Amino acid sequence: MAAAAQTATGIWIDGKFHDALDGARFAVEDPSTGLTLTDCACAGTEDATRALDSACRAQSTWAASAPRERSEVLRAAWELLTANAVEFAHLITAEMGKPVTESLSEVSYGAEFLRWYSEEAVRINGRVTRSPSGTGRILVDKVPVGPCLAITPWNFPLAMATRKIGPALAAGCTIVLKPSEETPLTALALAQIFDNAGLPAGVLSVLPTTDSAAVAGQLMNDRRLRKVSFTGSTSVGKELIARAAPNVLRMSMELGGNAPFIVLHDADIDAAVNGAMIAKMRNGGQACTAANRFLVAAPVREAFTSRLSERMAALTVGSGYLDNVDLGPLISRKHHDKVARLVDEAIMDGARLRTGGKPIPRPGYFYEATVLDNVPADARVLDEEIFGPIAVITEFETREQAIELANRTDYGLAAYVYTKDLAQAHKVSDALQFGMIGINRAMVSDPAAPFGGIKHSGLGTEGGSEGLAEYLESKYIATT
Repeated sequence: MAAAAQTATGIWIDGKFHDALDGARFAVEDPSTGLTLTDCACAGTEDATRALDSACRAQSTWAASAPRERSEVLRAAWELLTANAVEFAHLITAEMGKPVTESLSEVSYGAEFLRWYSEEAVRINGRVTRSPSGTGRILVDKVPVGPCLAITPWNFPLAMATRKIGPALAAGCTIVLKPSEETPLTALALAQIFDNAGLPAGVLSVLPTTDSAAVAGQLMNDRRLRKVSFTGSTSVGKELIARAAPNVLRMSMELGGNAPFIVLHDADIDAAVNGAMIAKMRNGGQACTAANRFLVAAPVREAFTSRLSERMAALTVGSGYLDNVDLGPLISRKHHDKVARLVDEAIMDGARLRTGGKPIPRPGYFYEATVLDNVPADARVLDEEIFGPIAVITEFETREQAIELANRTDYGLAAYVYTKDLAQAHKVSDALQFGMIGINRAMVSDPAAPFGGIKHSGLGTEGGSEGLAEYLESKYIATT
């Protein structure tokens, strides 16, 4: 909490903190207590225009800067963020709620995007070839798309920002960041890191606000903005895609997920349970890649369910500030109540409760780690992204049935498969309609790899060289 009290709470524009033009502020809550941590400046539409003005003034100079200069800024930011990892971890825990050990892992993961893109900044390559007719040369240059808007969620307040800022800066783009209203403090602290790393004023702005639709709309209606990168719900993503059409904005959309976790009949059950605990319980289940539906082969279903239930029941729930806590609070009262409704409805519809299933009666937004099996095929908990510590288990008989159940969703972000048979793993992964698949592995995200989904889970990718390409345009120059 001390970290939150010491964090600047203004709007970051032109390398300085400012009050909102209308003086508005909003409360930032500690989800482990439900109490206010601090208050923060609340950007409005005029502040949004002011931020874009700043980004546009800086765009041409930043785009023309040497790739090595951009690389060194990103590298310096990585070093500073790494050096201040403990302070950032406590800030993340204060406003998001996860245990400090998990927050430290997020800082390490989030910082790595800055190091990765510091290395990629000097490897932006075009090409020169002779035309097939032999009458000239084809020169293709890679140029930055221009000023960008990044909209990030609350569940990984640092990593979701660095995953967008890193490639934008490496490509030579300026960027306006609109963090979640639940977790603005980490983004504002990150702005100071970039300032200390030598990032020129105006290249990065941060707009905390409770009126996201108005602020985003103001920016997207401005013809000077050229790209939007959004991580969040599919419903909001669809609205942004529609809003982007009039100005033909470039879009990167990392949207919702409904990840299947498939345990085939020959799987190592202990390894599968260990993987399930990571894929389900990382970040308290509040992750777009979280395993949502556990599809388990009939011969091993009871063994898997029993062991998973034992592990879930043994988790220590409490404030993320405390030592030895495994599971922190959900982000808000609204989200807590949604998770509780999903569980209650599933039980009423005939699901069997194996462990958990209740809110924890204490200050804050805590819910028990829960396992449900025998879940009816039409239960809402199988169709919606749970975003909580709820494992839902469904039995299957054949590999083909597992694939059919896994693909029975509009989402296509992540999937997990556990089997000892490599040939079978490849057959299943080939048939799964998801952008990322983990084979006997519960963590798929890596700064050096593309992160993204298909179908209603999004457009484009983040991470890897593919993530950098999202911020670059191809310019063709015909020469003799």
